[in-house]
Amino acid sequence: MKVILREDLDKLGRRGDVVEVADGYARNFLVPKGKAILASDGAIKQASVMRRQRDIREAQARSEAESMAAQLARTPIEMKVRAGDTGRLFGSVTASDLVDEYRKRTGVTLDRKLLQLDEPIKEVGSYEISVKLFADVRGFLVVTVAAEDEAA
Repeated sequence: MKVILREDLDKLGRRGDVVEVADGYARNFLVPKGKAILASDGAIKQASVMRRQRDIREAQARSEAESMAAQLARTPIEMKVRAGDTGRLFGSVTASDLVDEYRKRTGVTLDRKLLQLDEPIKEVGSYEISVKLFADVRGFLVVTVAAEDEAA
């Protein structure tokens, strides 16, 4: 049975796609849950409109993500934190700390979940942190963590 998806479904398709599924799957799950509609001629035309709108939104989001990636590359961050003589930090620098510092310097708010920081930074040094901005667009945030002057 042919149905038109009303939302993105893993392993099946994306919103607006016309897909062939088992009759029972369509009748008992997809259609009653509002995840799909039966594919009539009128509905297929409507699906093509949904796909065009989706493609326009995705192109716009991709463009914004690419410009954000360029901005990330142009804006390195330097953070001064308390550290011991060996270069080990007394605390740690987390994704939230990096997002806050980036917002202070640029006025742009990043979502901390986009930063690919496996574990908090615990030592003085320079780090390049991957930021997932779109499905296949990544930016890199260069962060330098330096020891805070004791006299301050």
